[in-house]
Amino acid sequence: MSTAAALIGLVLAVFGARMLVTGDAPGVIARSFRTPRQAGGYHLLFGLAVLVFVLGATHLTELAAMIATLLAVGLVAVAVVYFRPGSRSRDHTE
Repeated sequence: MSTAAALIGLVLAVFGARMLVTGDAPGVIARSFRTPRQAGGYHLLFGLAVLVFVLGATHLTELAAMIATLLAVGLVAVAVVYFRPGSRSRDHTE
């Protein structure tokens, strides 16, 4: 389980980094975020959060694992608040 979760985190982080470097996001993801930079940042932070959480939970002492968990939650919070998914046009004037 932990190996699979770490692999998922690694794939998400690499996928997000690729979007940030190339400035290009796949179609469905591009439509879900306002810019490829936001899509890349969101996926990169989520991937890093999963990696930090899994590695902390499996390889560290209790205190270090708790700190790793709090760091992972912080990364997810930044991803959700700063890089949140949303349509390209958020102006819903009716």
